[in-house]
Amino acid sequence: MEQNQETPSALERRIDIAVSLADIEKEVDDRLKRIARTVKMAGFRPGKVPMKIVAQTHGGQARGEAVGAAVEKAFGDKVRAENLRVAGYPQIQPKEAATEGSLEFTAVFEVYPEVVVGDLAGQKIERPVLSVGEAEVDQTIDVLRKQRTTFTAVDRAATEGDRVVIDFTGRKDGEVFDGGQAQDFPFVIGAGSMLKEFEGAVAGLKAGDSKTFDMTFPEDYHAQHLAGQAVQFEVTLKAVEEAVLPTVDGDFAKALGVADGDVSKLREEVKANLEREVKRRIQSRVKEQVMEALLAATPIEVPKALVQAESEQLANSARRDLEMRGLKTKDIPVEPAWFADQAVRRVKLGLIMAELVKANELHAKPEQVRALVEEMAQSYEDPSELMRWYYSEPERLAQAEAVVIEDNVVAWVSTKADTTDKDVAFDELMGNNAA
Repeated sequence: MEQNQETPSALERRIDIAVSLADIEKEVDDRLKRIARTVKMAGFRPGKVPMKIVAQTHGGQARGEAVGAAVEKAFGDKVRAENLRVAGYPQIQPKEAATEGSLEFTAVFEVYPEVVVGDLAGQKIERPVLSVGEAEVDQTIDVLRKQRTTFTAVDRAATEGDRVVIDFTGRKDGEVFDGGQAQDFPFVIGAGSMLKEFEGAVAGLKAGDSKTFDMTFPEDYHAQHLAGQAVQFEVTLKAVEEAVLPTVDGDFAKALGVADGDVSKLREEVKANLEREVKRRIQSRVKEQVMEALLAATPIEVPKALVQAESEQLANSARRDLEMRGLKTKDIPVEPAWFADQAVRRVKLGLIMAELVKANELHAKPEQVRALVEEMAQSYEDPSELMRWYYSEPERLAQAEAVVIEDNVVAWVSTKADTTDKDVAFDELMGNNAA
């Protein structure tokens, strides 16, 4: 057999393969003999069906398998000889004109790019720095208190932070508009669930008070039929309720899982949880910068086959997510093409990181994996249960290993890049979640 290689583009390869017809015929004959040993056919004992009949009934199958095996072997021999790393699957196309005594094909495929990680010294990375102290613990406990707010009725004018119960009717050009009427409607003044202009009109009213006022909806209001429209509201305030935050005491601590109600233990647990979350968020920010640094320093072309496969995987993940939300994906087309840019980025990073891991021996060590799993387990009531869960399935442990490898890459790149520490405010790091 003969093979010729052409290089039409940076990653695409084209190989011409010629397979000897004599070799094919021999392989077909061997396959038919093997089939004849076990084939069953009415009127004949097993293994006694004449070869002529076996060839008539199974010849097409045997020939197809023989040709496929010969082409696969020829292709494999060629790529191994040329030390080519094939990405995806080759497209095998038969050639119309062939040399006498042979079958000829063309294999079109892509190869992995050569990855040479660029100079990272010029890439800047800012590592956030934050120490969790008593102030951050106090702020987080205040958030926990607000999440457990109760309301009690008061006989005074409504103000910000109060929950009010109202009846209202909204009219546009004298007619009640769609969604403009409700009874016993509760909301907290200042919580942002209502427009500020509406809240401002209700503030200052007492239970039993009524008020009529004009209002204009914002131009970008979500209900298009009301966006930018002038309307009139009639409001009757039926109740004013004052927010009551729970006291930080033994009952509060027990409600948050501290069995003996020890407030000092609650603060210790809150601090430990905060430190884990702060560490996670800092790692996430540094990781994102590291990935951008790798992409900037190492421009590479990626095989279309890998991008297509990654796009399909992302689309499948999106479909599963929609199904978990109770949506029927057959009614919502999810196209892999939507994820092409994301897929290209992921493939590039995967190739670059694989090269870094190989070149710098950044593989996950067993003790690193165990340390990671133990750290994740600390937020569970029974840490040993999570440990058993991870170590009982190789696939789960592989996920932890992947995280460790990523962390190793981030740590390695951070030492090579221009990395500086930068103090960060608690609210900014936490995305105002604790504000």
